[in-house]
Amino acid sequence: MYGFIGCGNMGGVLAAVAAKSIGGENVLTADFDSKKLAALQAQYGTVISTTAEIASKCRFIVLGVKPQVVPAVAEEIRGLLAARTDRYIVVTMAAGVPAATVSELLGGCSVIRIMPNTPAAVGEGVIHYCPMNVTEDEEQEFRKMFAKAGVLVKLDEQKIDAACAVTGCGPAFVCMFLEGMIDGAVRLGLTHDQAVLFAEQTVIGTAKLALESKTDPAQLRANVCSPGGSTIEGVAALEDHAFRAAILDAVDAAYRRTVALGKK
Repeated sequence: MYGFIGCGNMGGVLAAVAAKSIGGENVLTADFDSKKLAALQAQYGTVISTTAEIASKCRFIVLGVKPQVVPAVAEEIRGLLAARTDRYIVVTMAAGVPAATVSELLGGCSVIRIMPNTPAAVGEGVIHYCPMNVTEDEEQEFRKMFAKAGVLVKLDEQKIDAACAVTGCGPAFVCMFLEGMIDGAVRLGLTHDQAVLFAEQTVIGTAKLALESKTDPAQLRANVCSPGGSTIEGVAALEDHAFRAAILDAVDAAYRRTVALGKK
């Protein structure tokens, strides 16, 4: 069995992904919000459970709680884990909290630290992961559980916080860009529905083009910028507002906050 303790925005997404991959009947969920658990059960067939049951019987225990809450949850389940005689793995997504810290809080268990993002809900996400005291077979089982999330990338733990600033926080930055594109289109007279469709499809299409063509984004941008044309005027306006510098600062700020969360 596979258990999810904490089924908020990201924890709920991962529980749903696991249900798609291995069947909802194999996925136990626990959260203080009963409505979230009921919604997961209704849509994906997951099993409503308790923190104690998940800690006592699940092979993979996914902690979908915020960094500040990890010590409290660890205190709640440490004794239950200590009483087990079988093999289990704890999966943590707490930003900034090292796998070794989680293992220590839980009495020395095997841990896989992950950093997922919300596009996993539609199978286009990224999950960075770092296993600690995990066998190759267990790692493959973990990958199977989250196969329908999108791309899974094994990463050195010292790079996970940086990856979080891009993939974990990045969806919010992309949404802000989309909002600006949509408002700009509406300002020019397009309907809101038209603006949403055009902006979203443009972002999807450009990202897919970059991925599949393996062309550097700078080159793709140059390909669209005809000399003296409309696009280069728009690019110049973005540069006047320090667009790229603002993104650099956003990624850096997100990274620094992630590191700070791990020190609390």
